[in-house]
Amino acid sequence: MIRVLIADDQAMVRQGFGALLAAQPDLLVVGDAADGAQAVAAARRLDPDVVLMDVRMPVLDGLAATRKLLGDNPAQRPRVLILTTFDLDDYVYEALRAGASGFLLKDAPAADLVHAVRVVAAGDALLAPAVTRRLIAEFAARPERHRPRPTELAALTPRETEVLRLIARGRSNQEIAADLVVAEQTVKTHVGRILTKLRLRDRAQAVVLAYETGLVAAGE
Repeated sequence: MIRVLIADDQAMVRQGFGALLAAQPDLLVVGDAADGAQAVAAARRLDPDVVLMDVRMPVLDGLAATRKLLGDNPAQRPRVLILTTFDLDDYVYEALRAGASGFLLKDAPAADLVHAVRVVAAGDALLAPAVTRRLIAEFAARPERHRPRPTELAALTPRETEVLRLIARGRSNQEIAADLVVAEQTVKTHVGRILTKLRLRDRAQAVVLAYETGLVAAGE
């Protein structure tokens, strides 16, 4: 059973999402929160697997709440799924850097919300190729002040480095497999090894790291 916490300052959103998720046999809504501070407190008390986190909330916004929840150990539970509007919120990229596992549009179809919760709970990132490309544009507009040393990537093999570059350019596993003329399962294996070696939780953090280390330059 996947335990879910919903954090949003709009009661109708909390109730609507809650009713939809509670109707699924494998999902259990363990609580909700009207602001980021409540979300952090509730997550620590209720131990959810996934937190649906709105970005713009009073008291503590979704970015700050994500940082507090994940702290220095982004591999720990819960996994955070950011709720955002169609035009990417200013904080979405920062939320991914803070350890969020992806984001979902608030006006997405109901089936997409259910799917998103399951994907994130399973340990994957909800980061479609089109979304990755938009994040790249966001990154290009916001050069980071603190950049990890490129030597962090030294543990990767040449093929793993190539796969990481393609991930950062917004390619899906299927597209990477076609580019490299290998089986899709082989790509999945490479992705898993990349995440393990770089101590990353999912594809979202891999994209962020690739740009921050300069492995891939925005706009190339």
